[in-house]
Amino acid sequence: MGFYSDFLNKNLSFDDLNKERKKQLQTISKLRNNRDILVFASDLTKNIFNSIDYSDILPFQDQLSNLNGESIDIILETPGGYAEVVEDLVKLVRKKYDKVGIIIPGWAKSAGTIFALAGDEILMGPTSGLGPIDAQIILSNNKKYSAEAFLEGLEKIKKEIEKTGKLNPAYIPILQNISPGEIQHCENAQNFSQKLVTDWLSNYKFKFWDTHKSSKKVVTKEEKEKRAKEIANELCKQSKWLTHSRSIKIDDFEELKLQIYDYSKNKELNDAIMKYYTLMRMSFEVSNMVKIYETIESQIYKFAISQKDDTKIKEPIKQNNEIVEIHFKCPNCKKESLIQANLEKSHMTRPNFFPYPVENNVFKCPYCGSENNILELRMQIESQSGKKIVK
Repeated sequence: MGFYSDFLNKNLSFDDLNKERKKQLQTISKLRNNRDILVFASDLTKNIFNSIDYSDILPFQDQLSNLNGESIDIILETPGGYAEVVEDLVKLVRKKYDKVGIIIPGWAKSAGTIFALAGDEILMGPTSGLGPIDAQIILSNNKKYSAEAFLEGLEKIKKEIEKTGKLNPAYIPILQNISPGEIQHCENAQNFSQKLVTDWLSNYKFKFWDTHKSSKKVVTKEEKEKRAKEIANELCKQSKWLTHSRSIKIDDFEELKLQIYDYSKNKELNDAIMKYYTLMRMSFEVSNMVKIYETIESQIYKFAISQKDDTKIKEPIKQNNEIVEIHFKCPNCKKESLIQANLEKSHMTRPNFFPYPVENNVFKCPYCGSENNILELRMQIESQSGKKIVK
């Protein structure tokens, strides 16, 4: 039976999933010589708040500060985002660690690939996929383009004019909507991605590449930079990969002469990584969680809680932060109810409040009788407070 089927049959709660994930992180760390381990993962199936952006810096730094080992593995899952933010995150990691492994159980696309290439060791398996790093830019027409494809298109028009001596009238409306600043922006964005990858490959990935396999000659700094630049250029070619979402696999990197460690060849490590990844995916599926930042001992979860019902969660108001007020607006009748959630210790339910339905997380509206699953609210409260809701 596969890991996914096995975990599904166990009918694990959200809290159980969290505990099981931590166990697998401990196993991965042990198999990797007790390296520190940090997870930075997004739910790729939710198209909201899941890209790498400036809001990631603080929670990422927070979880990183909980670690104090000499080397680290980062489990990465992301659709991409801002390369500028990735640069800041890598600086935080590299300021603290000399040895960095990047584990990709699933996907790390675009800016996620740039992040992965900052590791001196990259671990992938059969289901893993990185992606092209051609910059994605939005021009004045509010359309998203590959910077490389955009520049290549302009170059084709230029060559056609040089060849024919005239401009095809079909190109006029296209060119009228392009400013010199936008062309420069595309060039800058493309150069930025290439520069980050070139620098990181030559300084980090190739740091322990001392001799050539065939000749046994010493590898020079210039040779490392040359190889790094060649790989960066290939990964930036939209014309090579055809689509920005293309998955680049272990075999593709071997053709680019970039060494990847295939963790599937180590059964114990493969099982631990895939168990963790399965549990992580299940945690996303049963909740409205969009991001996980976690270590073996700590975690921060980011939720995309729908505000359409105007439900509000007040800060804990009693001594020791033991009581939380939930102002729940019924999506059916639109009337508001006050729910009291007790953290860690039981407290008498205050007048005009209803106790949080701990047993099944289903609140029955006293006005219209509709039943509402408020598990997402519970997960948000428990993740942010670090305490459990009790009767």
